[in-house]
Amino acid sequence: MERPYILHMFTPGRQMSPFDINMSADAGYQIVVPYSGVDIGAISALTQDVIFSRGPTGVSRTGIFIGGRDAVLAADMLDKSVKAMVKPFVVSVMADPSGAYTTAAAMIACVEAALQRSHGHGLEGQKVVVIGGAGPVGRIACVIAAQAGARVCLSNRDGLVEAETAAGVTGVRFGVTLQGVSGESHDTVHASLADADVILACAAAGVQVLSAADLSHARRLKVAADVNAVPPSGIAGIGVMDNGVPLADTQAVGIGALAIGNVKYQTQHRLLVRMHDSHTPLVLSFPEAFATARQFLQEQACGRA
Repeated sequence: MERPYILHMFTPGRQMSPFDINMSADAGYQIVVPYSGVDIGAISALTQDVIFSRGPTGVSRTGIFIGGRDAVLAADMLDKSVKAMVKPFVVSVMADPSGAYTTAAAMIACVEAALQRSHGHGLEGQKVVVIGGAGPVGRIACVIAAQAGARVCLSNRDGLVEAETAAGVTGVRFGVTLQGVSGESHDTVHASLADADVILACAAAGVQVLSAADLSHARRLKVAADVNAVPPSGIAGIGVMDNGVPLADTQAVGIGALAIGNVKYQTQHRLLVRMHDSHTPLVLSFPEAFATARQFLQEQACGRA
């Protein structure tokens, strides 16, 4: 009898996301087991319980998924899980806390594609301002953009000290340089937007963080992207389905939440399928998500997706 495909899903939170459970089942896993309240101290023992019970053959049909709401903690839990394995008992592991890794990857890939279409270049040397940058999607969007060569400003409405702290902690953890900027007042927001090439809105759902008047201060703006699908839009003038649509009274184009969400969905699905189908163990985090999102968009552009 063939061994079933099993995915063990660990989260520090009270429950695993139903979205991620559905995605895992749709990727082919026959048994999907969520574990809640898993702190980083429990990861090593749980990982070893997963690997030693299935034998060298069974591990190729076994995976671990790490969720939660903390983008940095999920990265630490992923590393600890990988280090707890002992060859040949090695399984695939994927992290995507609150969908932050795949959402941020999709967002940056969409922005990069829009820059290429409209201006013939990517993110290298561009100034990117991330509104809501201290949240899980915002932090990882900052990191991916910085790794792609952008000058990244993490904006936080709680003020400069909090923004600089979040930028410093995130930058050190992932080996990039981020600048913290204050988003606590109209004046500080306007100052940060003055020479921005790209604006990313990663704040809470249902909250408009930039009005049309705010955008008028971003005179160099090329692309604005918003992950908020709950009215009102996070950035005034961007519709949820917009994908490179001109943004009124600016020289920029806008990318909306559902356009990003489609790429996020395809990215997460493809990563889970890769993990399910692979005969060798994989470690999947936001760099792999970004590469996958880029590939999907390239296929779309060529009419293959």
